Amino acid sequence: MTVNLEVADGVGTLRLDRPPMNALDIATQDRLKELAEEAARRDDVRAVVIYGGEKVFAAGADIKEMQAMDHTAMVLRARALQDSFTAVARIPKPVVAAVTGYALGGGCELALCADFRIAGENAKLGQPEILLGLIPGAGGTQRLSRLIGPSKAKDLIFTGRMVKADEALTLGLVDRVVPAEEVYTAAHAWAAKLAQGPAIALRAAKESIDTGLETDIDTGLAVERNWFAGLFATPDRETGMRSFVEEGPGKAKFL
Repeated sequence: MTVNLEVADGVGTLRLDRPPMNALDIATQDRLKELAEEAARRDDVRAVVIYGGEKVFAAGADIKEMQAMDHTAMVLRARALQDSFTAVARIPKPVVAAVTGYALGGGCELALCADFRIAGENAKLGQPEILLGLIPGAGGTQRLSRLIGPSKAKDLIFTGRMVKADEALTLGLVDRVVPAEEVYTAAHAWAAKLAQGPAIALRAAKESIDTGLETDIDTGLAVERNWFAGLFATPDRETGMRSFVEEGPGKAKFL
């Protein structure tokens, strides 16, 4: 399989496995969507890591496959392409991308679907589609501009240039840089910590933030308000408040 889902200690790892560069062909896109939806459903998965391996995250789409496609073929495929990445972005649990080596084109767009990005010192990220006479088609024009702002996104997308880990950190494209050999360990630790948190409240926080970024503030506030009130009906809220009163902050153990 080109993508695998491995679960341990509440953390599901979506592992890209299409050597040598994890090119995201149609089969890989479809498999990614399938496993992202599985991770979203499974109760034993409380947080997710997206990982491409020690050497490369994902170098982008399969260009040879795309070259053979005409306009009609891509019209029929473009929605499925976006849907496979959106399935990752919509996982209602904390998601962290563990980025080593190249994360280009579709690989960068996949990392953008995570809530948090940890990059190795050897990481190189970018949206080079313009060099092929194209634009990003798996969410890059939308998610990148929302993450780092329109001017910085236009710089990367208009030029197609790659940025190394240190510049990616400065731009806000990644959130943390560690030695390459520590990327997966650091990402798993971040996910494992959140896997012990209140699952419904984390889902509420993620949906409130993401929905708010996609709409006007009044709608965003309404989503927040509804989730906030609704959480008062959950066992985790009872556990958290009881623990705070009896033991002090930060000691609650959620199921």
